[in-house]
Amino acid sequence: MNNSQFQNLLLDLWRDLQDPSVLWQAAIAAACVLAAWWLAGRLDWRAPEQSRQALKHGAAAFRRILAPLLAMLLLIAARWAASYWMQVHLLSVTIALAGALAAIRFTVYLLRLAFAPGEWISSFERGIAGVIWLLVALHLTGLLPEIESALAGVKFTVGRQSLSLLAMIESVFWVAVTLLLALWAGSALESRLMRAEGLHSSMKAVLSRAGKALLLLLAVLIMLPLLGVDLTVLSVFGGALGVGLGFGLQKIASNYVSGFIILLDRSIRLGDVITADAHHGEVRQITTRFTVVRSLSGVEAIIPNDMLISTTVLNHSYSDRKVRLTVKVQVGYATDVENLLPDLVAIARRNPRVLSDPQPNALLVAFADSGIDLEIGFWIQDPEQGTGDVRSAVSLAILSELRARGVEIPFPQRQVTLRQANPAT
Repeated sequence: MNNSQFQNLLLDLWRDLQDPSVLWQAAIAAACVLAAWWLAGRLDWRAPEQSRQALKHGAAAFRRILAPLLAMLLLIAARWAASYWMQVHLLSVTIALAGALAAIRFTVYLLRLAFAPGEWISSFERGIAGVIWLLVALHLTGLLPEIESALAGVKFTVGRQSLSLLAMIESVFWVAVTLLLALWAGSALESRLMRAEGLHSSMKAVLSRAGKALLLLLAVLIMLPLLGVDLTVLSVFGGALGVGLGFGLQKIASNYVSGFIILLDRSIRLGDVITADAHHGEVRQITTRFTVVRSLSGVEAIIPNDMLISTTVLNHSYSDRKVRLTVKVQVGYATDVENLLPDLVAIARRNPRVLSDPQPNALLVAFADSGIDLEIGFWIQDPEQGTGDVRSAVSLAILSELRARGVEIPFPQRQVTLRQANPAT
């Protein structure tokens, strides 16, 4: 149905409004819409959790367009049945609006999928679809040109320039569209880079952020002429930015540059286990301003990037992810240490997380006051999974072996002798 046909349909509808039978059409349309929404709630099908992502997205899109599609089908059936005894122009208009709502909701959902999870558009999906549908409905009914002319008549002066309310709304619309396209292109670029297997994770992050920044800059350069703003104002903006950097934005600029330096020189990479500023854990995220370090207890530390550049950072997996752990134990001097040490090495080797290369070893460390100090050393390659559990498991196995052998585990003892002074004579 083209625009002229729809306009003719509206004229017929206007004539129908003078007929009392139009109330029957309104009642039928309301009943069809309510029934459609009730059926959509009953048919709220969701994909199982183990299903593929594409099936989950398809099920979500189906839920969003199910209600307006059911309304269309019910309205079409009702129009066919009611056409034998009344005019059905109101039902025809309602069918067109329901179809437009289904198409718009599906389009907005596809737009949300183009962005990363958690983007703002996911929260306002229904609101955006409703606004677009309202504009489409106003256009189809012929009311939009009248509203535009009314908004164009509201004018005010800003400095030497005269602006209308319609021009401001159009400017905001084009700004939103341009930025939306830039963000969509940036998200698509990031998704494509993250799937590239030949690039390092740090290089992927650098290219993704640089691409997003360039796309936003390009969007601004395209947007300003559309708003009638001269690009020479960027020189003034650059001067203001320089003054801001000189007075209070040094830290922000330093963190931003430091983030790119960290990603480019690969001194700290995603998944590395580091110790920085008394925080120890795995690097989970490197942003333009900060780095997220998740400790083994689950606490996440947000460390500014310039601190990682200007201070000493212990990277436990910079060139090699293997980490050496030790378990120390003391045995009595009567223990056969020569035969015990190989058995302690075998105990450590039996743990599934202990590496066979480099091999575990057991050493006699010192002759202490109460006994002989022994040290069992072994290597693991997944320190981000925690070190306490593997150290505890090896210690328990060693304790069980020492008890089975009857080996004495000495502890400090002190002998106190009380002497009675000679009584006074």
